[in-house]
Amino acid sequence: MSDDRELHRAAKANRERLAVAHREVVLQEEAKNAVDIRENMARLKELRLAKEAQETRTRISKANQRPAPKPGRSR
Repeated sequence: MSDDRELHRAAKANRERLAVAHREVVLQEEAKNAVDIRENMARLKELRLAKEAQETRTRISKANQRPAPKPGRSR
């Protein structure tokens, strides 16, 4: 019986030791994922703003153009 208890205690201690080590790895991975997500969001925001700026320039350019002359009747 005492061997059984010692084995259970050793197994429990080993699981706890591994859990602490695994927790650190998981936290590091989560921190890296959070950084990656923020970088991707910043990249997408930059692309969106560039697209909106281009659309605005196009609208302004079209608004500044003179309307095309209407074809008249030839006599």
